[in-house]
Amino acid sequence: MWTALRAPIHNHQLFTAFVENSIYVDGPEIEEIRQAARRHDILVSVGFSERNPASLGSIWNSNVLVGADGIILNHHRKIVPTFYEKLVWTPGDGHGLRVIPTPLGRLGALICGENTNPLARYTLMAEAEQVHISTYPPLWPTRDPGSAGKNYDLENAIRIRAGAHSFEAKVFNVVVSSVFGEQSAKTLSTLGEEAARVAEDSARGVSLVLDPFGDVISDVMREEGLLYCAFDPDDVLEPKQFHDLSGSYNRFDIFDLRVNRRRVEAISFFSQRIGQGPRQRSLNCPYSRRPRHHPALRLGRTRLAELAAQVGPLSPRRRGPPMSWDRRPVRADSPLRGGRCRGRWRRCLRGGRRCRRCSVGCGAGVGGLRELRS
Repeated sequence: MWTALRAPIHNHQLFTAFVENSIYVDGPEIEEIRQAARRHDILVSVGFSERNPASLGSIWNSNVLVGADGIILNHHRKIVPTFYEKLVWTPGDGHGLRVIPTPLGRLGALICGENTNPLARYTLMAEAEQVHISTYPPLWPTRDPGSAGKNYDLENAIRIRAGAHSFEAKVFNVVVSSVFGEQSAKTLSTLGEEAARVAEDSARGVSLVLDPFGDVISDVMREEGLLYCAFDPDDVLEPKQFHDLSGSYNRFDIFDLRVNRRRVEAISFFSQRIGQGPRQRSLNCPYSRRPRHHPALRLGRTRLAELAAQVGPLSPRRRGPPMSWDRRPVRADSPLRGGRCRGRWRRCLRGGRRCRRCSVGCGAGVGGLRELRS
């Protein structure tokens, strides 16, 4: 929030302190929360500022869902920081746009402004979401409250977005806003009296629970505390008769949405041998994981030619499936008869072509060695 109250050229110390107080998802802080969830047999959804292990100065606005067994069920990074948040947080990815089956129902979560994004919300709708968690900051000023323009009313915006998603997705929406505490106010007061006044006069967020019709079914909390609400996740079935946007009330022959869930990494590594392209691994080739054990790698070019001459020419291939061929037996005096490759090279052949996965001959480059079966 300090990025909205003072120019970036004056906030270097605040940014440094904020990054240093951010945590890693596999750090001791999250581990302590996981142990507490396991100890008390509860489900925990918690937002935090996450440090990037590939960079000392990059952080994400993140959320994790921890199961009652202490396992992280989902790890989401906010896909786009909102407005002045771009000066602090890095854009996330679609890896965490998931709905997780839990004892409380099928649960999904979005962070702050993501609840305005119809594509992100529909992604969770289309995974049969029953319970939605919306998290928000304690306040979010967009204008000086004393100016003539209209400032951002956070509570009103939360009610509009939460009600919209509850009604459109037919889900229970658990809205959680953080609290602007004394320590936060004290920190912002160091920015000057003007910054302290803007923070004091800006609208606060609220915490509440809405049903699939968009109605509030819990207390409305504006202070720190525990909010309780009982509901049955299966009550989403009745309103889905009217508007089931991920089912009967849509036209998937007209609309098509694709979501990239690949976790974005700063760098990827691969091994490469001299004179060859990148070494690719595949489960389809028995020697792709340990190519050094392939007999062809232990034979020189001259020796391969000698073995080809011993085996002799192959008969023409019959027409058939892509992996079928004439089973010409290896001669009895062939030194490869009974070798470790017998009966296994067939998986590496594609109509006599060279295997592109294991990057070794597999006999495809020498006509007489394409058949090493007895």
